[in-house]
Amino acid sequence: MFKKSRKKIVASIMLILVLLWVGTLSVIYTSSYFEMRKQNKQILKTHAEMYTLNQPTNEFPSLKPRPNFNFNPNSKRFELSVFYSVAISYNGDILEVKNGMPTVYSNDTFEKLAKDIIKSNKNYGVKNNLTFYKTDKGGYTLVAFIDNTVINESAITLLRYTLIFGGVALIIFFFLSVYLARRIVNPLEESYKKQKQFISDAGHELKTPVSVVSANAELLSRELGNNKWLQNIQYENGRMGLLVGQLLDLARTENITPEMEYIDFSRLVASEALPFESVAFEKGLILNCNIPNGIVVKGNSSQLKQVVSILLDNAIQHSKKQGEVWLTLTKEHGFAKLSVINEGEEIPEEHRTKIFERFYRVDTARNSEDNHYGLGLAIAKAITTSHKGQIEVRCFNGFVEFIVQIPLL
Repeated sequence: MFKKSRKKIVASIMLILVLLWVGTLSVIYTSSYFEMRKQNKQILKTHAEMYTLNQPTNEFPSLKPRPNFNFNPNSKRFELSVFYSVAISYNGDILEVKNGMPTVYSNDTFEKLAKDIIKSNKNYGVKNNLTFYKTDKGGYTLVAFIDNTVINESAITLLRYTLIFGGVALIIFFFLSVYLARRIVNPLEESYKKQKQFISDAGHELKTPVSVVSANAELLSRELGNNKWLQNIQYENGRMGLLVGQLLDLARTENITPEMEYIDFSRLVASEALPFESVAFEKGLILNCNIPNGIVVKGNSSQLKQVVSILLDNAIQHSKKQGEVWLTLTKEHGFAKLSVINEGEEIPEEHRTKIFERFYRVDTARNSEDNHYGLGLAIAKAITTSHKGQIEVRCFNGFVEFIVQIPLL
């Protein structure tokens, strides 16, 4: 139980850290990408506004007002940017290609890209690591390019180192979260161990006086005969003996590893259900059993019998009058599935996980006159857990179902 708690704490801490890390990186790189895209567009617009064609065209240029630059042409970013330009006439003839670094991209490459961009009717975008901007210069079309290779490689390098150092940081935080989880859970585990030890010690210490009181009460009853006060003593002592027995059962289940053997679970369930048919009949109930043969598990016979007994007793105790109880054993997904269903009041959602805790009772107004002290389901859960199984409760349409799953061989 506490190992699961530690794992959940570590998983929660790491999930939060990973989400924060991924979220932060996503925001930073996404915002940087759009900001870089915006700046590239402004730079290209400014370059396009400043561009002048060195050779005449056959078209009459339209008169334009003085350009309003989108980006400061005197800035370092603008001065260090590498621009490429292709001027194309309205007829599709190449008027001019400005290629400052012909060793990187050939003129033919820019001519082909420019013609493809004009055909695509896109004014802005990215092609082959080149951001382009298309504009009408009044007499010809200008396609301007800016090289993003250095920026992209820098971004990839930055991302690579961010992932490396982030991964190292996550590993460090993982070990730190394991340490913190231990510090958090250890006091709870120690308290739980002391509680179990107290229950075990109290059960053993109470066993002797209960036995002595029972023996003396029996001797007195032989001398005094029927006596109201003596009968009260015997009744309450019997209840105390039952409680002590359940405490000892719980202590043994939680503290002692049971001896496991191959068990015919079908025969065990059938034999344990047989006595409850008369119990159900006395309460005006019908016990329906569906137990196929040949279901074998590895477990402790006495403990598994106790689980069946607890679930049947619980179902009969809380069934409606003149109702029915269904006991079913099946194979399902590698487990032997034991299901006990009764017609009764629906267990509220907030109580369905707590009913397996020791001394927990859904109806707090009821006392223990029915000899149920809230330990039965706790014992059933402890036994199921020791057999590496699961126990749960479901409620539907006026029915309550307890399910126990034990791994098959």
